Amino acid sequence: MNNEVLTSPNVDEQCVRSLTEDLLNRFSDANEQEFWGAQFDLGLARVESPRGCGGLDAEPALQRVIDLMLEAAGRLGTWKRNSMGIGMCGPTIVTWGTEAQKSRLLRPIFTAEEIWCQLFSEPGAGSDLASLATRAVRDGDEWTLNGQKVWTSRAHEATWGLLLARTDPDVPSRQGVTAFILQLAAPGVEIRPLRQMTGDSTFNEVWLTEVRVPDEMRVGPVGEGWKVGTTTLMNERVSIGGNSLVPQGRGPIAEPLELWARSPRKDPTKRTELAQLWIEAEVLRLLAYQAQARRQRGVPGPEGSLLKLGNALLRQRIGIFVVGLLGAAGTLCDYDLPSEELQLDPVIGFLGSRSRSLGGGTSEIMRNMLAERILGLPREPQIDPSTPWSQIPRS
Repeated sequence: MNNEVLTSPNVDEQCVRSLTEDLLNRFSDANEQEFWGAQFDLGLARVESPRGCGGLDAEPALQRVIDLMLEAAGRLGTWKRNSMGIGMCGPTIVTWGTEAQKSRLLRPIFTAEEIWCQLFSEPGAGSDLASLATRAVRDGDEWTLNGQKVWTSRAHEATWGLLLARTDPDVPSRQGVTAFILQLAAPGVEIRPLRQMTGDSTFNEVWLTEVRVPDEMRVGPVGEGWKVGTTTLMNERVSIGGNSLVPQGRGPIAEPLELWARSPRKDPTKRTELAQLWIEAEVLRLLAYQAQARRQRGVPGPEGSLLKLGNALLRQRIGIFVVGLLGAAGTLCDYDLPSEELQLDPVIGFLGSRSRSLGGGTSEIMRNMLAERILGLPREPQIDPSTPWSQIPRS
């Protein structure tokens, strides 16, 4: 049956169920990485990807069938280990990478043997990513990189990073950017963790000094890095929004529901507030399923921005509600807790929720994108887009 599925031009729900059952039966005793490797090889990692790239060139909605079966068997979990690799960088390599890059990089991404990060934002280029100043200068079959990146999640743990650098300063800002795959252990790469108010140091500054990158690790054509980066960012927003693909009452709304059930005093005002949060969570949950059903093969559309914005706002309101429900205990936090417990602490969740309006594009940028791409509103005043990057004033 497996050979028939893997070679069949049409893959339906019955096919993926059969493959998933076979995976669970044959690898029931395998460790996590062995299991995930087999899942990738069978095309069940990201089912809409091409065959040989962890997929079956099938409808994206079928991935939910696979994930539910794996979750029921206690085998779903690789996304959390390498979310940026699987949800953002991997799909970008599928779309833009060479066959050698796909063959070398995609499987270790899914098995979480090699952790990934994205090196986009800079001190002077966050929301306005097109103003990035990290330079890449070609030298034969290699490129020399110099510059600084910031707010790079998990750079201190990553093996690889997807990086945008300026390769031509004398053309408009979006035309002179090229994408590269950077090995974080390369000479000249310095990673400095940034301590957050949650007690963690998951964000980093990354300094690049005369870093050599072979041209074979370039992603896409020279000067087309903006398009490559857009693919990554659109997948990032869909990945963030995909957190709403949960059963009713699960996901971010689960914590306030559990706290409310344990609360000895049922304040009617708080009950109304909780009901409103539940409604918002349910709307986002249904919207996520609708977006998944409508999403076509290829680069996701602007619905990811809507889900990303909605999730950021909802989680922040949930954080405020939770600490309010805790009363005086909501003002305290024990930073000495083990890392696993610290991540589950409701006060830490409240503090961390503030970053959700920044990561993956600020909420203000999301509103601009939705206004322009969905509502068709005019763009905000800006510098003439034909202006060469070298002539644009910068701080």
